[in-house]
Amino acid sequence: MPTLRSQDCVHILDLGDTENRFTPDWLKSVHTQLDSITGATALVTTATGKFFSNGLDLEWLTTHSDQAQGYVADVQDLLARILAFPVPSVAAVNGHAFGAGAMLAMAHDFRVMRSDRGYFCFPEAEINIPFTPGMAALIQSKLTPSAAIASMTTGRRFGGPSARDLGLVDDIASESELVTVACGLVSPLAGKDPGTLGAIKSTMFAGALAALRPTAEPSTATPKADDSR
Repeated sequence: MPTLRSQDCVHILDLGDTENRFTPDWLKSVHTQLDSITGATALVTTATGKFFSNGLDLEWLTTHSDQAQGYVADVQDLLARILAFPVPSVAAVNGHAFGAGAMLAMAHDFRVMRSDRGYFCFPEAEINIPFTPGMAALIQSKLTPSAAIASMTTGRRFGGPSARDLGLVDDIASESELVTVACGLVSPLAGKDPGTLGAIKSTMFAGALAALRPTAEPSTATPKADDSR
């Protein structure tokens, strides 16, 4: 299950040491960890082992098809929360990031990927699962049109260097340096006011957030680091 630790002025969220698929319990656990992040800090999200996240739990979804609509809404709610999270954020992609797992990385402000192992992939075109409007809007809000076409319509698997070259990630690093490099990106930004930063992100990504949360009421409240859901 996900855990949270502090390192100087940065909070490091570890998604777990399995495939870190988005089970309902896993989603709740991630939100619980995010709830404890307060103040002018920064967030690094990573995982332990071979996977960053393999995304949707398709096995659970198959056996709970009557709950599919609510499940997808819960997944999109987490993506939206990270997209507008009111502290600087970076995904330290330690291994495979597929589907919604890659979208979770994309929702962060920055991404650093392991240079020698792991794939970043949107496999939807290969597995015949179209993107929801919210998921497509999230990805397209972070990528150039050419990068979106190359990653969203092909199902191609990108290793660290090719992911960096396309613009899926901002930097690459060895496994031993991955979290250090990620912390180096956001720790200088940790003093930003959460209310101001949350408002800026909510404005920047208003279209994607509306698509991810189509039934949510618009809010005029100033977001804080612990109430941004």
